[in-house]
Amino acid sequence: MQRIEKKWFYLIGLSIVWGSSFILIKKGLVGLSPLQLGALRTCLAALFVLIIGYKSLKKIPANKWKWIILSASLGTFFPAFLFAFAETEVDSGIVSILNSTVPILALIIGFFVFEVRSTKQQTIGVFIGLIGSTALILSGTEVGESKHLIYAVLPLVATTMYATNVHLIKRHLQEVPALSITTGCFVVLFFPALLVLAYSGFFSKELLVDKTMQTSVFYIMILALIGTSIAKILFNKLVQISTPVFATSVTYLIPVVALMWGLLDGEVFNGWQVISGAVILLGVFLANKKRKYKVN
Repeated sequence: MQRIEKKWFYLIGLSIVWGSSFILIKKGLVGLSPLQLGALRTCLAALFVLIIGYKSLKKIPANKWKWIILSASLGTFFPAFLFAFAETEVDSGIVSILNSTVPILALIIGFFVFEVRSTKQQTIGVFIGLIGSTALILSGTEVGESKHLIYAVLPLVATTMYATNVHLIKRHLQEVPALSITTGCFVVLFFPALLVLAYSGFFSKELLVDKTMQTSVFYIMILALIGTSIAKILFNKLVQISTPVFATSVTYLIPVVALMWGLLDGEVFNGWQVISGAVILLGVFLANKKRKYKVN
């Protein structure tokens, strides 16, 4: 399979997998707290990845482990909890649209932190996307609902971390195999996640025999094995064979898949939210115009 065909294969596959992640988080929160969900998701994914990729750890140079630790924190650990907390107050479909700001934030962070050049059109796309994001957050927030506003901002904090992570991989882990990066990240994360899981009360006898919790754990097992571990391997590979902005353009299709799941689950979206989502995607489209990955 040629390089250009591979990157589109990864892009479409990730869109379907990650687009389904938001409804799985929503179902998981029925019986689990956000802390339990984020920690369990990370622990299960870590166990799966270690089984298939432990031999790849030897391919990580000693001087790259600091970047592995940073990538693990920004690309997996903190976002897992931020998205879980966000969906306690915000519909899964809306969260998925906010997630689509990753390419826009990748441009902003690339310009200011990594000195990656941007075109005039991409800059316009960034501003349009940010306007759409602000409108989307405010569209479901009425006067006095500061709590909703805070939870709606959490996905943007997570996507900022994602955007930073793709540049870290491209700049500092380009020569490390994708499976090695993923396995290394989960080696770093397993014990911190396990501590959070224990702290959350997940292992109490009452919770372990609760039927609702058992159903939620099933959904998170699917999310961890497919939406976290396998998807992370594919995404790391996609970053390496393309550009940070192309890789993050997976967020074009994620909202489409997520909104379909949301509608099937009874979620309702008002007109302003639909318009705001369209504005965000327009901004992403302009920001994602083809360019070479160059530095000053």
